[in-house]
Amino acid sequence: MDTLVEIQDVTKVIKGRTIIDSVSFEVKKGEVFGFLGPNGAGKTTTIRMLVGLIGITSGDIKILGSSIKTDFEKAVSHIGAIVENPEMYKFLSGYQNLVHYARMSKGVTKEKIDQTVELVGLTDRIHDKVRTYSLGMRQRLGLAQCLLHDPKILILDEPTNGLDPAGIREIRDHLRMLAREREMAVIVSSHLLSEMEMMCDRIGIIQNGKLIDVQHISDFVQGKEKVYQVEVDDPEKANRILKAAQPELPIQLTENSVILPLVRDGIPEMVKEFVRADIKIFAVREVTKSLEDRFLEVTDYKGGASDARADSK
Repeated sequence: MDTLVEIQDVTKVIKGRTIIDSVSFEVKKGEVFGFLGPNGAGKTTTIRMLVGLIGITSGDIKILGSSIKTDFEKAVSHIGAIVENPEMYKFLSGYQNLVHYARMSKGVTKEKIDQTVELVGLTDRIHDKVRTYSLGMRQRLGLAQCLLHDPKILILDEPTNGLDPAGIREIRDHLRMLAREREMAVIVSSHLLSEMEMMCDRIGIIQNGKLIDVQHISDFVQGKEKVYQVEVDDPEKANRILKAAQPELPIQLTENSVILPLVRDGIPEMVKEFVRADIKIFAVREVTKSLEDRFLEVTDYKGGASDARADSK
């Protein structure tokens, strides 16, 4: 089974208000799926429904084919999750926390605990009290808790919150490794767009409770049209030629170049037109967009504020 998580037309209504509106997407094994949206868009509400912390008004969520609504125990047995912050007993050691947590699942042996500790890189500090741990170490211990029962789906809500750059990179590398080597489906919710761009295979963007788009990260960032900077000797003349052919084309002028969106096949024709007009071309460069640029374009950098009262993330 390649598809491990199926969210099917899920809606959540709270006090007569639709918080999540007919959201549908799938997550496959071996991929890291990023769940993005402005504050209050419905990310955490969706994750809470995924792990069974709140009910579903309509629609269904299936985990490895088992419904969260009708076969809850079987469905959630395949999930490891951290919603917001990992909780643990700070007066116990990291190892004692894992032993305590292991009692909730069948078949978790001492060997399994040791393997998981090594996997998340806590071998040297696992017997220290949790109160002495840095935030990054607590996040790794929380990740170890999630992995003890060998789940096929890992769900993490803001896993890099409050971490320093080194801690963020550690978590990112762990998640990529788990998806690749264990063929897990990893769902990550975050507002750190630069990190999501490096971490995720696909992303889904939610705004005002509606799923706007689901795409591979590279397709989403670049789209069909890419932006090119063309360095020329007469930008004003180049702009007039481009506008004559396509009046609606959004063009940005700099001191020595024109910047415009263009499909790759359109570059040779543009160059021909410039040469015919005796415009000297010194360079044609692709302007790389970031996930942040595309995210702000798609969401128009609005929406979310009105939902913040209903959903904390």
